[in-house]
Amino acid sequence: MARNQIQFQRGLSETGFAQLYGSEEQCRTALEQWRWPNGFICPECGGTKASFLAPRRLYQCAGCARQTSVTAGTIFHRTKLPLTTWFRAMYLMTQSKNGVSAMELMRRLDVNYDTAWKLKHKLAQVMLEREATRRLDERVEVDDAYLGGERPGKPGRGAEGKTPFIAAVQTDWEGRPQRMVLHAVSGFTSDQVRRFAEQRLAPTADVYSDGLGCFAAVVGHGCAHTTTVSGGGRAAATNPTFKWVNTMLGNVKSALVGTYRHLDGRHAPRYLAEFQYRFNRRYDLAGMLARLAYAAVRTPPMPGHLLKLAEARG
Repeated sequence: MARNQIQFQRGLSETGFAQLYGSEEQCRTALEQWRWPNGFICPECGGTKASFLAPRRLYQCAGCARQTSVTAGTIFHRTKLPLTTWFRAMYLMTQSKNGVSAMELMRRLDVNYDTAWKLKHKLAQVMLEREATRRLDERVEVDDAYLGGERPGKPGRGAEGKTPFIAAVQTDWEGRPQRMVLHAVSGFTSDQVRRFAEQRLAPTADVYSDGLGCFAAVVGHGCAHTTTVSGGGRAAATNPTFKWVNTMLGNVKSALVGTYRHLDGRHAPRYLAEFQYRFNRRYDLAGMLARLAYAAVRTPPMPGHLLKLAEARG
């Protein structure tokens, strides 16, 4: 049997990573190229001429005299960490199939836990905002799911202590998976499903769902909708209509259980965005770090206190 070429990608090896981004100067040069591919642009006046103040690594605009750095106004804003630490975190988060926890980052990066947590969630925020405008089209399988481990009380839908989300996978008409969306909701209601459709589905999408009544709300967005009552247990999991959404859900849940000791529901959109981001860029594993860094210098700052106090932006 022929090997799956996507699954057997070589990716970016640790040796290759060290050669490309092993020094602070290499990381800074890479960020400058990604932020200003056609040369410096002043964030204040749009000027393109500047003097470089080498001791402080700042650019001073010749037009308005504003001083700025390559990290100013980005997700790296006012960071006290070496850029090599940020790049190592991006490497681990993009090249690890099942993701990496803040605890693991703490150990691998030799930083304290609070620093590792903030670093991870800032990069996950970049992934979230990059994915926020993604719309699925053509044939789309959808299903309801929950984040969270075992809890006492009512099982299944409506269980306490769990975070509900909608999983959706776009396939082509030959049944091959193309892209996916993992969208946190407050509950499985018609209003939440309608909002999901407006934000994450093209009006031309052909949606396939199980017997959960709220999914019929996608019709209000213009989508076609087909219901297939699959029942529960193994019969539901093996129903060919939902082959890929069930496969993706199994992969996501297995990865979460194996990677994270605890998931805070407030930050569920970021945890989900990590898996969505990696899957939707799975064809170019080696280039994923560069794509994340490119997005990072175009993502506004997210102060650490907001990461902890507020739900994920996006």
